[in-house]
Amino acid sequence: MASATDTGLVREHNEDSVAIDAAHGVALLADGMGGYNAGEVASGMAVAQLMQGLKIRLDGASLPEQDLESIVREEVAKSNAAVYHAALAHTQYAGMGTTLVLAVFRDNLIMSAHIGDSRLYRLRGEQFEQLTRDHSLLQEEIEQGVLSEDELAHYQHKNLVTRALGVDPEVEVDVSAYPTQVGDIYLLCSDGLTDMASVDDIRDTIYLKRTNLKQAALALVKLAKDYGGRDNIAVALVKVCKPFPAHGGFFQSIGKRLFS
Repeated sequence: MASATDTGLVREHNEDSVAIDAAHGVALLADGMGGYNAGEVASGMAVAQLMQGLKIRLDGASLPEQDLESIVREEVAKSNAAVYHAALAHTQYAGMGTTLVLAVFRDNLIMSAHIGDSRLYRLRGEQFEQLTRDHSLLQEEIEQGVLSEDELAHYQHKNLVTRALGVDPEVEVDVSAYPTQVGDIYLLCSDGLTDMASVDDIRDTIYLKRTNLKQAALALVKLAKDYGGRDNIAVALVKVCKPFPAHGGFFQSIGKRLFS
């Protein structure tokens, strides 16, 4: 696993937060929103609370897929409540919220969850695929077929999300599970990367640096900045180096050997 984040070339503060834990097979990324430093607070709270909660509940446990999904949903709900109540308690944080994308690796599968427009991609061989669907006004209008190619190129509301963590007492989270293969590389990223660089450039950068994830993460940040760096940038990369079945006791003791 490897991660990187950067303020970019325009913003004064970094409202993106990212955390990885190879021993528990968890990667988290959030892109905050709100006035003053509220976005930074929201994303930081969400990532810190989720990582703590998931580590406690996943520590040394062998879990069926259904139980793992329940844990992910419950911990996201707790994180949502924490951010929401913090916004109610402090006027300077009123209305703050954050996107979220997370990945938990367990028993030869990846369990993903996301809210908003931070994304999860998979590089398998040379095929690069987006595994999440943005919760955004842009995505809705694309699916409704109301935007022409010219309108899409000049769309003014790319950053308007239709779902965010911490804005309401409850939030809907999309959770999916996918089988992993040895050699897979998974990318979690904020829109500070995807709004700047093309999918082809992102794929090519990861593929060229696939033997060194830290270099790949830093190269992705540089890529976004080379194209203007108008927003904060955050990325996390996970490479599956060998199978990780659930039998034998297991995950925490070998997790550091599975991901690099």
